[in-house]
Amino acid sequence: MALPVAFFAVFFAYPVTAIVGRGLRTGAGWQFGRIGEVLARPDILDVLWFTTWQALASTALTLVVALPGAYVFARFDFPGKQVLRAVVTVPFVLPTVVVGTAFLALLGRGGFLDELWGVRLDTTVWAILLAHVFFNYAVVVRTVGGLWSQLDPRQEEAAQVLGAGRFAAWRRVTLPALAPAVAAAALMVFLFTFTSFGVVQILGGPSYSTLEVEVYRQTAQLLDLPTAAVLTLVQFTAVGAILAVHARTVRRRETALKLVDPAQTARRPRGAGQWTLLGGVLLTALLLILLPLGVLVERSFDGPDGYGLGYYQALRSAGASGSTFLVAPLEAVGNSLQYALVATLIALVVGGLAAAALTRRAGRLVRGFDALLMLPLGVSAVTVGFGFLITLDEPPLDLRTSWILVPLAQALVGVPFVVRTMLPVLRAVDHRLREAAAVLGASPLRAWREVDLPLVRRAVLVAAGFAFAVSLGEFGATVFIARPDNPTLPVAVARLLGRSGELNYGQAMALSTILMLVCAVSLLLLERVRTDRSGEF
Repeated sequence: MALPVAFFAVFFAYPVTAIVGRGLRTGAGWQFGRIGEVLARPDILDVLWFTTWQALASTALTLVVALPGAYVFARFDFPGKQVLRAVVTVPFVLPTVVVGTAFLALLGRGGFLDELWGVRLDTTVWAILLAHVFFNYAVVVRTVGGLWSQLDPRQEEAAQVLGAGRFAAWRRVTLPALAPAVAAAALMVFLFTFTSFGVVQILGGPSYSTLEVEVYRQTAQLLDLPTAAVLTLVQFTAVGAILAVHARTVRRRETALKLVDPAQTARRPRGAGQWTLLGGVLLTALLLILLPLGVLVERSFDGPDGYGLGYYQALRSAGASGSTFLVAPLEAVGNSLQYALVATLIALVVGGLAAAALTRRAGRLVRGFDALLMLPLGVSAVTVGFGFLITLDEPPLDLRTSWILVPLAQALVGVPFVVRTMLPVLRAVDHRLREAAAVLGASPLRAWREVDLPLVRRAVLVAAGFAFAVSLGEFGATVFIARPDNPTLPVAVARLLGRSGELNYGQAMALSTILMLVCAVSLLLLERVRTDRSGEF
Protein backbone atom coordinates (compact mmCIF):
# COMPACT_ATOMS: atom_id res chain seq x y z
CA MET A 1 0.00 0.00 0.00
CA ALA A 2 3.01 2.32 0.30
CA LEU A 3 2.98 3.60 -3.29
CA PRO A 4 -0.83 4.15 -3.55
CA VAL A 5 -0.87 5.91 -0.17
CA ALA A 6 2.05 8.14 -1.14
CA PHE A 7 0.50 8.90 -4.55
CA PHE A 8 -2.83 10.00 -3.08
CA ALA A 9 -1.17 11.89 -0.23
CA VAL A 10 1.04 13.95 -2.56
CA PHE A 11 -1.21 14.42 -5.59
CA PHE A 12 -4.66 14.52 -3.99
CA ALA A 13 -4.71 15.21 -0.25
CA TYR A 14 -1.91 17.79 -0.32
CA PRO A 15 -3.31 19.98 -3.15
CA VAL A 16 -6.86 19.88 -1.77
CA THR A 17 -5.68 20.67 1.76
CA ALA A 18 -3.52 23.49 0.45
CA ILE A 19 -6.44 25.11 -1.36
CA VAL A 20 -8.60 24.92 1.77
CA GLY A 21 -5.74 26.29 3.85
CA ARG A 22 -5.16 29.22 1.49
CA GLY A 23 -8.81 30.13 1.74
CA LEU A 24 -9.45 29.69 5.48
CA ARG A 25 -6.11 30.48 7.08
CA THR A 26 -4.47 33.86 7.53
CA GLY A 27 -1.59 35.19 9.60
CA ALA A 28 -3.96 35.29 12.57
CA GLY A 29 -4.79 31.58 12.28
CA TRP A 30 -7.72 29.60 10.95
CA GLN A 31 -10.80 31.66 10.11
CA PHE A 32 -13.58 29.06 10.42
CA GLY A 33 -16.10 31.85 10.79
CA ARG A 34 -15.82 32.31 7.02
CA ILE A 35 -17.72 29.06 6.54
CA GLY A 36 -20.86 30.51 8.10
CA GLU A 37 -20.40 33.80 6.27
CA VAL A 38 -20.12 32.12 2.86
CA LEU A 39 -22.99 29.69 3.43
CA ALA A 40 -25.24 32.56 4.52
CA ARG A 41 -24.84 34.44 1.21
CA PRO A 42 -28.00 34.29 -0.94
CA ASP A 43 -26.07 33.56 -4.15
CA ILE A 44 -24.28 30.61 -2.55
CA LEU A 45 -27.53 29.28 -1.12
CA ASP A 46 -28.99 29.41 -4.63
CA VAL A 47 -26.02 27.41 -5.94
CA LEU A 48 -26.40 24.80 -3.19
CA TRP A 49 -30.14 24.52 -3.82
CA PHE A 50 -29.77 24.17 -7.57
CA THR A 51 -26.93 21.64 -7.22
CA THR A 52 -29.05 19.46 -4.94
CA TRP A 53 -32.41 19.58 -6.68
CA GLN A 54 -31.04 19.16 -10.21
CA ALA A 55 -29.08 16.10 -8.99
CA LEU A 56 -32.25 14.66 -7.43
CA ALA A 57 -34.28 15.39 -10.56
CA SER A 58 -31.58 13.95 -12.83
CA THR A 59 -31.38 10.80 -10.72
CA ALA A 60 -35.15 10.26 -10.71
CA LEU A 61 -35.45 10.88 -14.45
CA THR A 62 -32.52 8.55 -15.19
CA LEU A 63 -34.11 5.74 -13.16
CA VAL A 64 -37.46 6.16 -14.93
CA VAL A 65 -35.86 6.07 -18.38
CA ALA A 66 -33.17 3.42 -17.74
CA LEU A 67 -34.91 0.77 -15.61
CA PRO A 68 -36.89 -0.65 -18.58
CA GLY A 69 -33.59 -0.90 -20.44
CA ALA A 70 -32.06 -2.73 -17.48
CA TYR A 71 -34.89 -5.27 -17.64
CA VAL A 72 -34.52 -5.77 -21.38
CA PHE A 73 -30.77 -6.39 -21.16
CA ALA A 74 -31.27 -8.72 -18.19
CA ARG A 75 -34.15 -10.89 -19.39
CA PHE A 76 -34.19 -10.71 -23.21
CA ASP A 77 -31.89 -12.31 -25.75
CA PHE A 78 -31.99 -10.64 -29.16
CA PRO A 79 -29.67 -10.07 -32.14
CA GLY A 80 -27.19 -7.25 -31.66
CA LYS A 81 -27.50 -7.26 -27.87
CA GLN A 82 -23.76 -6.99 -27.21
CA VAL A 83 -23.35 -4.18 -29.76
CA LEU A 84 -26.28 -2.28 -28.22
CA ARG A 85 -24.79 -2.78 -24.75
CA ALA A 86 -21.59 -1.15 -25.96
CA VAL A 87 -23.52 1.67 -27.67
CA VAL A 88 -25.48 2.62 -24.55
CA THR A 89 -22.23 2.63 -22.55
CA VAL A 90 -20.47 5.04 -24.91
CA PRO A 91 -21.96 8.17 -23.25
CA PHE A 92 -20.59 7.19 -19.85
CA VAL A 93 -16.98 7.30 -21.03
CA LEU A 94 -17.47 10.37 -23.20
CA PRO A 95 -15.97 13.59 -21.85
CA THR A 96 -18.58 15.92 -20.40
CA VAL A 97 -17.44 18.56 -22.86
CA VAL A 98 -18.44 16.28 -25.76
CA VAL A 99 -21.80 15.53 -24.12
CA GLY A 100 -22.45 19.23 -23.71
CA THR A 101 -21.38 19.92 -27.29
CA ALA A 102 -23.62 17.15 -28.65
CA PHE A 103 -26.67 18.52 -26.85
CA LEU A 104 -25.75 22.05 -27.88
CA ALA A 105 -25.87 20.86 -31.51
CA LEU A 106 -29.23 19.22 -30.82
CA LEU A 107 -30.94 21.77 -28.58
CA GLY A 108 -29.06 25.07 -29.01
CA ARG A 109 -29.31 28.06 -31.32
CA GLY A 110 -29.26 26.81 -34.90
CA GLY A 111 -29.39 23.23 -33.61
CA PHE A 112 -31.41 20.33 -34.95
CA LEU A 113 -34.60 21.10 -33.00
CA ASP A 114 -34.25 24.83 -33.65
CA GLU A 115 -34.11 24.28 -37.41
CA LEU A 116 -36.83 21.63 -37.40
CA TRP A 117 -39.45 23.12 -35.06
CA GLY A 118 -37.96 26.37 -33.78
CA VAL A 119 -37.41 24.86 -30.32
CA ARG A 120 -34.39 25.87 -28.22
CA LEU A 121 -33.62 24.31 -24.86
CA ASP A 122 -30.04 25.46 -24.26
CA THR A 123 -29.57 27.65 -21.19
CA THR A 124 -32.57 25.83 -19.66
CA VAL A 125 -32.63 23.23 -16.93
CA TRP A 126 -34.22 20.72 -19.32
CA ALA A 127 -31.08 20.60 -21.44
CA ILE A 128 -29.04 19.85 -18.31
CA LEU A 129 -31.42 17.10 -17.14
CA LEU A 130 -31.55 15.42 -20.57
CA ALA A 131 -27.77 15.50 -20.87
CA HIS A 132 -27.43 13.95 -17.41
CA VAL A 133 -29.83 11.13 -18.38
CA PHE A 134 -27.82 10.60 -21.57
CA PHE A 135 -24.59 10.48 -19.57
CA ASN A 136 -25.79 8.15 -16.79
CA TYR A 137 -28.15 5.80 -18.65
CA ALA A 138 -25.48 3.08 -18.75
CA VAL A 139 -24.85 3.31 -14.98
CA VAL A 140 -28.39 2.08 -14.27
CA VAL A 141 -28.51 -0.40 -17.16
CA ARG A 142 -25.25 -2.10 -16.21
CA THR A 143 -25.55 -1.93 -12.42
CA VAL A 144 -29.22 -2.91 -12.08
CA GLY A 145 -29.42 -4.99 -15.26
CA GLY A 146 -26.29 -6.93 -14.32
CA LEU A 147 -27.81 -8.05 -11.02
CA TRP A 148 -31.27 -8.57 -12.54
CA SER A 149 -29.81 -11.02 -15.06
CA GLN A 150 -28.44 -13.12 -12.19
CA LEU A 151 -31.66 -13.34 -10.16
CA ASP A 152 -33.38 -16.70 -10.44
CA PRO A 153 -36.69 -16.06 -12.30
CA ARG A 154 -38.16 -19.26 -10.83
CA GLN A 155 -38.71 -17.50 -7.52
CA GLU A 156 -41.05 -14.98 -9.16
CA GLU A 157 -42.73 -17.76 -11.15
CA ALA A 158 -43.31 -19.71 -7.94
CA ALA A 159 -45.08 -16.70 -6.43
CA GLN A 160 -47.36 -16.53 -9.47
CA VAL A 161 -48.17 -20.25 -9.14
CA LEU A 162 -49.20 -19.58 -5.54
CA GLY A 163 -51.75 -17.03 -6.75
CA ALA A 164 -49.88 -13.72 -6.86
CA GLY A 165 -50.41 -11.52 -9.90
CA ARG A 166 -47.46 -10.69 -12.15
CA PHE A 167 -46.99 -7.21 -10.67
CA ALA A 168 -47.51 -8.42 -7.09
CA ALA A 169 -44.95 -11.20 -7.60
CA TRP A 170 -42.46 -8.72 -9.01
CA ARG A 171 -43.08 -6.24 -6.19
CA ARG A 172 -42.75 -8.81 -3.40
CA VAL A 173 -39.99 -11.04 -4.78
CA THR A 174 -37.85 -9.29 -7.39
CA LEU A 175 -38.01 -5.66 -6.25
CA PRO A 176 -36.65 -6.33 -2.73
CA ALA A 177 -33.74 -8.27 -4.27
CA LEU A 178 -33.08 -5.43 -6.72
CA ALA A 179 -33.40 -2.65 -4.14
CA PRO A 180 -29.68 -2.57 -3.17
CA ALA A 181 -28.64 -2.41 -6.84
CA VAL A 182 -31.18 0.32 -7.59
CA ALA A 183 -29.99 2.26 -4.55
CA ALA A 184 -26.34 1.85 -5.56
CA ALA A 185 -27.06 3.00 -9.11
CA ALA A 186 -29.12 5.95 -7.86
CA LEU A 187 -26.35 7.04 -5.51
CA MET A 188 -23.74 6.88 -8.26
CA VAL A 189 -25.96 8.89 -10.64
CA PHE A 190 -26.57 11.43 -7.87
CA LEU A 191 -22.82 11.65 -7.25
CA PHE A 192 -22.00 12.28 -10.92
CA THR A 193 -24.76 14.86 -11.35
CA PHE A 194 -24.10 16.56 -8.01
CA THR A 195 -20.53 17.23 -9.16
CA SER A 196 -21.48 18.07 -12.76
CA PHE A 197 -19.20 20.64 -14.39
CA GLY A 198 -18.76 20.52 -18.19
CA VAL A 199 -22.42 19.82 -18.98
CA VAL A 200 -23.70 22.65 -16.78
CA GLN A 201 -21.07 25.10 -17.96
CA ILE A 202 -21.85 24.54 -21.65
CA LEU A 203 -25.64 24.07 -21.51
CA GLY A 204 -26.63 26.05 -18.43
CA GLY A 205 -25.23 29.40 -19.38
CA PRO A 206 -24.85 32.11 -16.73
CA SER A 207 -28.23 31.29 -15.16
CA TYR A 208 -27.30 27.90 -13.67
CA SER A 209 -24.31 26.97 -11.57
CA THR A 210 -23.48 23.81 -9.61
CA LEU A 211 -20.96 23.66 -6.79
CA GLU A 212 -18.29 22.52 -9.24
CA VAL A 213 -18.99 25.36 -11.65
CA GLU A 214 -19.08 27.88 -8.81
CA VAL A 215 -15.73 26.65 -7.45
CA TYR A 216 -14.26 27.22 -10.92
CA ARG A 217 -15.81 30.69 -11.16
CA GLN A 218 -14.66 31.74 -7.68
CA THR A 219 -11.16 30.36 -8.28
CA ALA A 220 -10.35 31.17 -11.90
CA GLN A 221 -12.42 34.29 -12.53
CA LEU A 222 -12.91 36.04 -9.18
CA LEU A 223 -9.81 34.73 -7.33
CA ASP A 224 -11.97 34.40 -4.20
CA LEU A 225 -10.17 31.52 -2.47
CA PRO A 226 -12.11 31.71 0.84
CA THR A 227 -15.41 31.11 -0.94
CA ALA A 228 -13.88 28.38 -3.12
CA ALA A 229 -12.43 26.69 -0.03
CA VAL A 230 -15.80 26.65 1.76
CA LEU A 231 -17.55 25.24 -1.31
CA THR A 232 -14.84 22.58 -1.61
CA LEU A 233 -15.43 21.52 2.00
CA VAL A 234 -19.18 21.35 1.42
CA GLN A 235 -18.72 19.21 -1.68
CA PHE A 236 -16.15 17.02 0.06
CA THR A 237 -18.54 16.37 2.96
CA ALA A 238 -21.46 15.60 0.67
CA VAL A 239 -19.42 13.26 -1.52
CA GLY A 240 -18.02 11.45 1.51
CA ALA A 241 -21.53 10.82 2.82
CA ILE A 242 -22.71 9.56 -0.60
CA LEU A 243 -19.76 7.17 -0.92
CA ALA A 244 -20.32 5.83 2.61
CA VAL A 245 -23.95 5.03 1.82
CA HIS A 246 -22.94 3.55 -1.54
CA ALA A 247 -20.38 1.24 0.08
CA ARG A 248 -23.04 -0.01 2.49
CA THR A 249 -25.54 -0.78 -0.28
CA VAL A 250 -22.88 -2.60 -2.34
CA ARG A 251 -21.91 -4.80 0.63
CA ARG A 252 -25.57 -5.61 1.20
CA ARG A 253 -26.00 -6.62 -2.42
CA GLU A 254 -22.88 -8.78 -2.35
CA THR A 255 -23.85 -10.71 0.79
CA ALA A 256 -27.65 -10.97 0.73
CA LEU A 257 -28.36 -12.67 -2.61
CA LYS A 258 -28.03 -16.09 -4.18
CA LEU A 259 -27.27 -15.64 -7.87
CA VAL A 260 -27.41 -17.83 -10.96
CA ASP A 261 -25.66 -17.85 -14.32
CA PRO A 262 -27.00 -14.97 -16.49
CA ALA A 263 -27.11 -17.33 -19.48
CA GLN A 264 -29.93 -19.22 -17.74
CA THR A 265 -32.22 -16.19 -17.40
CA ALA A 266 -32.16 -14.47 -20.84
CA ARG A 267 -34.63 -15.60 -23.51
CA ARG A 268 -36.18 -14.26 -26.68
CA PRO A 269 -39.15 -11.91 -26.16
CA ARG A 270 -42.52 -13.62 -26.20
CA GLY A 271 -45.86 -11.98 -26.78
CA ALA A 272 -46.84 -8.53 -28.00
CA GLY A 273 -46.11 -6.90 -24.65
CA GLN A 274 -42.48 -8.01 -24.48
CA TRP A 275 -41.81 -7.14 -28.13
CA THR A 276 -43.35 -3.71 -27.51
CA LEU A 277 -41.12 -3.20 -24.49
CA LEU A 278 -38.05 -4.20 -26.51
CA GLY A 279 -39.06 -1.81 -29.29
CA GLY A 280 -39.59 0.99 -26.77
CA VAL A 281 -36.11 0.49 -25.29
CA LEU A 282 -34.54 0.46 -28.76
CA LEU A 283 -36.42 3.66 -29.66
CA THR A 284 -35.27 5.29 -26.41
CA ALA A 285 -31.66 4.36 -27.18
CA LEU A 286 -32.08 5.80 -30.68
CA LEU A 287 -33.55 9.12 -29.54
CA LEU A 288 -31.62 9.60 -26.32
CA ILE A 289 -28.18 8.32 -27.32
CA LEU A 290 -27.78 8.03 -31.06
CA LEU A 291 -29.63 11.21 -32.03
CA PRO A 292 -27.39 13.66 -30.09
CA LEU A 293 -24.26 11.88 -31.29
CA GLY A 294 -25.57 11.75 -34.87
CA VAL A 295 -26.36 15.48 -34.84
CA LEU A 296 -22.87 16.17 -33.46
CA VAL A 297 -21.30 14.29 -36.38
CA GLU A 298 -23.64 15.94 -38.91
CA ARG A 299 -22.77 19.43 -37.64
CA SER A 300 -19.05 18.66 -37.95
CA PHE A 301 -19.49 18.17 -41.73
CA ASP A 302 -22.06 20.95 -42.34
CA GLY A 303 -19.86 23.86 -43.41
CA PRO A 304 -20.80 27.27 -44.84
CA ASP A 305 -20.33 25.92 -48.38
CA GLY A 306 -22.26 22.71 -47.80
CA TYR A 307 -21.23 19.34 -46.46
CA GLY A 308 -17.55 18.57 -46.54
CA LEU A 309 -14.34 18.33 -44.54
CA GLY A 310 -13.83 22.08 -44.19
CA TYR A 311 -13.97 22.17 -40.40
CA TYR A 312 -11.64 19.18 -40.11
CA GLN A 313 -9.15 20.78 -42.51
CA ALA A 314 -9.28 24.02 -40.52
CA LEU A 315 -8.08 22.09 -37.46
CA ARG A 316 -4.66 21.84 -39.10
CA SER A 317 -4.01 25.59 -38.87
CA ALA A 318 -3.59 27.71 -35.74
CA GLY A 319 -4.29 30.90 -37.68
CA ALA A 320 -7.74 29.68 -38.69
CA SER A 321 -8.94 30.20 -35.14
CA GLY A 322 -7.52 33.67 -34.60
CA SER A 323 -5.78 33.81 -31.25
CA THR A 324 -7.61 30.85 -29.74
CA PHE A 325 -4.59 28.54 -30.02
CA LEU A 326 -0.83 28.88 -30.11
CA VAL A 327 -0.71 25.65 -32.12
CA ALA A 328 -3.01 23.93 -34.60
CA PRO A 329 -6.09 22.52 -32.82
CA LEU A 330 -5.44 19.13 -34.42
CA GLU A 331 -2.29 18.82 -32.32
CA ALA A 332 -4.61 18.40 -29.33
CA VAL A 333 -5.39 14.89 -30.62
CA GLY A 334 -1.78 13.78 -30.30
CA ASN A 335 -1.39 15.56 -26.97
CA SER A 336 -4.47 13.86 -25.53
CA LEU A 337 -3.41 10.41 -26.70
CA GLN A 338 0.07 10.80 -25.23
CA TYR A 339 -1.22 12.16 -21.92
CA ALA A 340 -3.91 9.45 -21.68
CA LEU A 341 -1.41 6.65 -22.34
CA VAL A 342 0.92 7.89 -19.60
CA ALA A 343 -2.03 8.45 -17.23
CA THR A 344 -3.28 4.92 -17.94
CA LEU A 345 0.11 3.44 -17.09
CA ILE A 346 0.23 5.40 -13.81
CA ALA A 347 -3.35 4.41 -12.96
CA LEU A 348 -2.64 0.72 -13.65
CA VAL A 349 0.44 0.70 -11.42
CA VAL A 350 -1.14 2.63 -8.54
CA GLY A 351 -4.60 1.06 -8.86
CA GLY A 352 -3.22 -2.44 -9.35
CA LEU A 353 -1.08 -2.21 -6.21
CA ALA A 354 -4.01 -0.77 -4.25
CA ALA A 355 -6.32 -3.57 -5.42
CA ALA A 356 -3.72 -6.21 -4.50
CA ALA A 357 -3.27 -4.68 -1.05
CA LEU A 358 -7.03 -4.50 -0.47
CA THR A 359 -7.34 -8.14 -1.51
CA ARG A 360 -4.71 -9.47 0.88
CA ARG A 361 -5.29 -7.24 3.89
CA ALA A 362 -8.24 -6.64 6.17
CA GLY A 363 -9.09 -4.20 8.89
CA ARG A 364 -10.83 -0.87 9.34
CA LEU A 365 -7.86 1.16 8.11
CA VAL A 366 -7.66 -0.72 4.81
CA ARG A 367 -11.45 -0.52 4.31
CA GLY A 368 -11.23 3.22 4.92
CA PHE A 369 -8.52 3.52 2.27
CA ASP A 370 -10.79 1.62 -0.14
CA ALA A 371 -13.44 4.32 0.33
CA LEU A 372 -10.88 7.12 -0.03
CA LEU A 373 -9.87 5.78 -3.43
CA MET A 374 -13.28 6.81 -4.77
CA LEU A 375 -13.04 10.43 -3.57
CA PRO A 376 -11.32 11.78 -6.72
CA LEU A 377 -14.51 10.95 -8.64
CA GLY A 378 -16.51 13.32 -6.49
CA VAL A 379 -14.15 15.96 -5.12
CA SER A 380 -13.87 19.04 -7.27
CA ALA A 381 -11.41 18.40 -10.09
CA VAL A 382 -11.14 22.18 -10.37
CA THR A 383 -9.83 22.28 -6.81
CA VAL A 384 -7.30 19.54 -7.57
CA GLY A 385 -6.09 21.30 -10.72
CA PHE A 386 -5.68 24.67 -9.04
CA GLY A 387 -4.10 22.93 -6.06
CA PHE A 388 -1.48 21.46 -8.38
CA LEU A 389 -0.50 24.94 -9.48
CA ILE A 390 0.01 26.35 -5.99
CA THR A 391 1.62 23.31 -4.34
CA LEU A 392 3.78 21.60 -6.95
CA ASP A 393 5.86 24.69 -7.69
CA GLU A 394 9.02 24.23 -5.65
CA PRO A 395 11.67 21.53 -5.15
CA PRO A 396 11.60 18.61 -4.77
CA LEU A 397 8.24 18.63 -6.59
CA ASP A 398 8.58 21.58 -8.94
CA LEU A 399 6.27 20.21 -11.64
CA ARG A 400 4.26 23.28 -12.59
CA THR A 401 5.98 23.61 -15.97
CA SER A 402 6.37 19.87 -16.54
CA TRP A 403 4.24 17.89 -19.00
CA ILE A 404 3.80 15.10 -16.41
CA LEU A 405 1.40 17.27 -14.41
CA VAL A 406 -1.50 16.57 -16.79
CA PRO A 407 -1.16 12.75 -16.73
CA LEU A 408 -0.88 12.82 -12.94
CA ALA A 409 -4.18 14.71 -12.66
CA GLN A 410 -5.83 12.37 -15.16
CA ALA A 411 -4.52 9.29 -13.35
CA LEU A 412 -6.29 10.40 -10.17
CA VAL A 413 -9.59 9.89 -11.98
CA GLY A 414 -8.48 6.62 -13.59
CA VAL A 415 -7.27 4.88 -10.41
CA PRO A 416 -10.79 4.32 -8.93
CA PHE A 417 -11.89 2.60 -12.15
CA VAL A 418 -8.82 0.36 -12.09
CA VAL A 419 -9.43 -0.62 -8.45
CA ARG A 420 -13.15 -1.26 -8.93
CA THR A 421 -12.45 -3.40 -12.02
CA MET A 422 -9.58 -5.48 -10.65
CA LEU A 423 -10.67 -5.90 -7.03
CA PRO A 424 -13.54 -8.40 -7.60
CA VAL A 425 -11.36 -10.52 -9.88
CA LEU A 426 -8.42 -10.55 -7.47
CA ARG A 427 -10.72 -11.51 -4.63
CA ALA A 428 -12.00 -14.44 -6.70
CA VAL A 429 -8.49 -15.92 -7.06
CA ASP A 430 -8.16 -18.98 -4.80
CA HIS A 431 -5.58 -18.10 -2.15
CA ARG A 432 -4.57 -21.77 -2.03
CA LEU A 433 -2.94 -21.35 -5.43
CA ARG A 434 -0.66 -18.68 -4.01
CA GLU A 435 0.09 -20.86 -0.97
CA ALA A 436 0.98 -23.79 -3.23
CA ALA A 437 3.34 -21.58 -5.23
CA ALA A 438 4.98 -20.40 -2.00
CA VAL A 439 5.41 -23.98 -0.79
CA LEU A 440 7.16 -24.78 -4.07
CA GLY A 441 9.64 -21.99 -3.39
CA ALA A 442 8.19 -19.08 -5.37
CA SER A 443 8.78 -15.58 -4.02
CA PRO A 444 5.74 -13.32 -3.50
CA LEU A 445 6.59 -11.45 -6.70
CA ARG A 446 6.94 -14.62 -8.72
CA ALA A 447 3.76 -16.08 -7.21
CA TRP A 448 1.89 -12.95 -8.27
CA ARG A 449 3.41 -13.11 -11.75
CA GLU A 450 2.74 -16.83 -12.23
CA VAL A 451 -0.62 -17.18 -10.42
CA ASP A 452 -2.49 -13.87 -10.20
CA LEU A 453 -1.45 -12.16 -13.40
CA PRO A 454 -2.62 -14.87 -15.85
CA LEU A 455 -6.00 -14.96 -14.10
CA VAL A 456 -6.49 -11.18 -14.05
CA ARG A 457 -4.91 -10.34 -17.42
CA ARG A 458 -8.27 -9.63 -19.08
CA ALA A 459 -9.39 -7.57 -16.09
CA VAL A 460 -6.22 -5.51 -16.48
CA LEU A 461 -7.14 -4.84 -20.11
CA VAL A 462 -10.65 -3.77 -19.10
CA ALA A 463 -9.22 -1.51 -16.38
CA ALA A 464 -6.78 -0.02 -18.87
CA GLY A 465 -9.63 0.69 -21.27
CA PHE A 466 -11.67 2.53 -18.66
CA ALA A 467 -8.64 4.44 -17.36
CA PHE A 468 -7.67 5.46 -20.89
CA ALA A 469 -11.20 6.66 -21.74
CA VAL A 470 -11.70 8.71 -18.57
CA SER A 471 -8.17 10.13 -18.79
CA LEU A 472 -8.79 11.15 -22.39
CA GLY A 473 -11.88 13.08 -21.36
CA GLU A 474 -10.74 14.64 -18.06
CA PHE A 475 -11.51 18.37 -18.14
CA GLY A 476 -11.97 19.91 -14.70
CA ALA A 477 -8.34 19.70 -13.56
CA THR A 478 -6.73 19.74 -17.01
CA VAL A 479 -8.29 23.09 -17.91
CA PHE A 480 -6.08 24.65 -15.21
CA ILE A 481 -2.80 22.89 -15.85
CA ALA A 482 -2.69 22.17 -19.61
CA ARG A 483 -0.18 24.53 -21.23
CA PRO A 484 -1.47 26.82 -24.04
CA ASP A 485 0.92 25.21 -26.51
CA ASN A 486 -0.13 21.67 -25.47
CA PRO A 487 -3.94 21.65 -25.10
CA THR A 488 -5.88 18.42 -24.67
CA LEU A 489 -8.97 17.62 -26.74
CA PRO A 490 -11.54 18.60 -24.05
CA VAL A 491 -9.70 21.85 -23.33
CA ALA A 492 -9.48 22.62 -27.06
CA VAL A 493 -13.23 22.00 -27.50
CA ALA A 494 -14.04 24.29 -24.57
CA ARG A 495 -11.82 27.07 -25.95
CA LEU A 496 -13.46 26.86 -29.36
CA LEU A 497 -16.96 26.94 -27.86
CA GLY A 498 -15.96 29.94 -25.77
CA ARG A 499 -15.37 32.05 -28.88
CA SER A 500 -17.99 33.33 -31.27
CA GLY A 501 -17.99 32.54 -34.94
CA GLU A 502 -19.23 29.77 -37.19
CA LEU A 503 -15.71 28.47 -37.84
CA ASN A 504 -14.92 28.06 -34.14
CA TYR A 505 -18.26 26.31 -33.56
CA GLY A 506 -17.70 23.95 -36.49
CA GLN A 507 -14.19 23.09 -35.35
CA ALA A 508 -15.54 22.35 -31.87
CA MET A 509 -18.00 19.91 -33.45
CA ALA A 510 -15.19 18.31 -35.46
CA LEU A 511 -12.87 17.92 -32.48
CA SER A 512 -15.74 16.54 -30.37
CA THR A 513 -16.48 13.98 -33.08
CA ILE A 514 -12.84 12.87 -33.13
CA LEU A 515 -12.82 12.57 -29.35
CA MET A 516 -16.10 10.65 -29.41
CA LEU A 517 -14.76 8.18 -31.98
CA VAL A 518 -11.58 7.55 -30.00
CA CYS A 519 -13.63 6.88 -26.84
CA ALA A 520 -16.10 4.66 -28.73
CA VAL A 521 -13.32 2.55 -30.25
CA SER A 522 -11.74 2.16 -26.81
CA LEU A 523 -15.08 1.02 -25.38
CA LEU A 524 -15.77 -1.47 -28.18
CA LEU A 525 -12.35 -3.01 -27.62
CA LEU A 526 -13.09 -3.07 -23.89
CA GLU A 527 -16.41 -4.85 -24.51
CA ARG A 528 -14.64 -7.62 -26.38
CA VAL A 529 -12.37 -8.43 -23.45
CA ARG A 530 -14.96 -7.72 -20.74
CA THR A 531 -14.76 -10.19 -17.88
CA ASP A 532 -17.13 -8.61 -15.37
CA ARG A 533 -20.39 -10.46 -16.03
CA SER A 534 -22.11 -8.74 -13.12
CA GLY A 535 -22.42 -5.55 -15.14
CA GLU A 536 -20.74 -3.30 -12.62
CA PHE A 537 -18.20 -0.65 -13.48
